[in-house]
Amino acid sequence: MYGERRKPYPSDVCDEEWSLLAPYLTLLPEDAGQREHSLREVFNGLHYIAKTGAPWRWMPNDLPPWPAVYQQTQRWLAAGCFEALIDDLRVVMRLAPGREAEPSAAIMDSRTLHSTPESGERDGYDGAKRKKGSKVHIAVDTLGNLLALHVTSASAQDRGEVETMARTIQAFTDDSVKIAWVDQGYAGQSTAQAAARQGIDLKVVKLPEAKRGFVLLPRRWVVERSFAWATRFRRLVKDYERYAQRLAGLNLVAFAITMSKQAMALMTGS
Repeated sequence: MYGERRKPYPSDVCDEEWSLLAPYLTLLPEDAGQREHSLREVFNGLHYIAKTGAPWRWMPNDLPPWPAVYQQTQRWLAAGCFEALIDDLRVVMRLAPGREAEPSAAIMDSRTLHSTPESGERDGYDGAKRKKGSKVHIAVDTLGNLLALHVTSASAQDRGEVETMARTIQAFTDDSVKIAWVDQGYAGQSTAQAAARQGIDLKVVKLPEAKRGFVLLPRRWVVERSFAWATRFRRLVKDYERYAQRLAGLNLVAFAITMSKQAMALMTGS
């Protein structure tokens, strides 16, 4: 039962990583009277759910009760804890190899998650991917670090979300981004104008005319790798969330965890 010494799960955060995460996740003092569960164990519960894809109510008994983990997760998301962590980690990982703190270029793309019986708010169909569900739009810098994330119905056109994404990019980078690479789904004069209103020059990376099999596209492979990082979290392989903000939130959690591990590896040289 919870409260006894337990065997660790592979998803448990290590001491070094927790020392990095704790300042961003501690909304109240550790000795606050109303705290019933270890904050580190609560985060371990969140990581377990995101990594394994288990339903909230299937939280193992030796982790904090699922309502405590779920409610604390909502408080973290509402306070913008993971956005702040991602923002700072991105700066650290850019400065380490000698780059500018804020990027001048971004790559945008989306991926469609197949719906499940649990997801009921976004009833859309992506004709290009032949999937019914939700669409996760992201923008990353040229290292693959997250800049912006937005969730819509699968029926939403990529070009229609460009201005929202561009506005978010500039808000988190102090208007430093001047160019963004996209695929042919973003082509069109109105799309380019929407990005230009936010000070971003949209560049469409086209497929080779004689495409055979998988082709590694210049610049575009970076955002595809970032999507691959997210799919290592089984909760994000399909859309299991009833509300768009919860799906967006779990994506933020996944990127925060991924980037924190990358930052730790960078700082320790491993």
